[in-house]
This record gives sequence, structure tokens and C-alpha cells, in this order.
Amino acid sequence: MQMNLDTAKKLIEGAEKEAEKIGVQMVISVVDEGGNLIAVHRMDDAWLASIDIAQNKAWTSVALKMPTANLADATVPKAELYGLNTTNQGKIVVFGGGIPLVENDKVIGAVGVSGSTVDHDVQVAQAAVRVFEDLMIKK
Repeated sequence: MQMNLDTAKKLIEGAEKEAEKIGVQMVISVVDEGGNLIAVHRMDDAWLASIDIAQNKAWTSVALKMPTANLADATVPKAELYGLNTTNQGKIVVFGGGIPLVENDKVIGAVGVSGSTVDHDVQVAQAAVRVFEDLMIKK
């Protein structure tokens, strides 16, 4: 599957439905395998700060080929990767809400979500991943 605008719109739609279901305003971002922005969607009244955060969560997931939530414990003071978030021009996000999109064991893009608690951000990002997985089955 190619990460393109059509696919990104479908992922964003699925994520937005989940955000509406839990009553939060989110920013949802989708990037390709190179971390290049494909689409960003800011729901009405979502936090402005969430625009950069969502994009950086998606970028981090592609750059490190893992969910951003996987970095939380390793980046606290005195942990092995403490300070990781200061690298890459500060683009690394070390808390949940960014999830890579994987096809045939290869990261082909990522989704990043920001706008609420970390748990809500992850929940909404996972909704986009479920849409991605459904699209993979149908192709």
C-alpha cells in the first residue's frame, strides 16, 4: 500500500470518529516512510500546540520505527535514553500518541495524535491504525 493523501484521509476520518466518540478535540497527522507530512487535520477548537506535537509524534514513530509510547520509561531522568527528546532539532516525542504504520514488516508511514491526555491520544491513534489494518486486508 502506498501512503498517499487518499489513505491519509481515511485514517484521519477513523481517528476523528474516535475522538468525537470520547468527546475530545484532536489534531491528527499522517506522514510517509520518510517522515514527510501527507496530511494534518485540526478538529474545531483543538489546541494549537497540538499541531506540532501531532506531527512530531508521527515523525518520531517513523524515525525510530516504534510507537512513541515505547520511549516513556527509557527517557526519564537517569534512564538510558534520558535527553533523547533534545536530539533531532527537538522533534523526538517521548510519550504516547504516535504509532507507525507497518506493511510486510516495513514501516511505510505513521500517525500522530495530540490534543488530550496521553491515553486519549493513543486511543485515537489506534483508531487510525485499525483503519489502516482494514485497508490492508481489503487490498
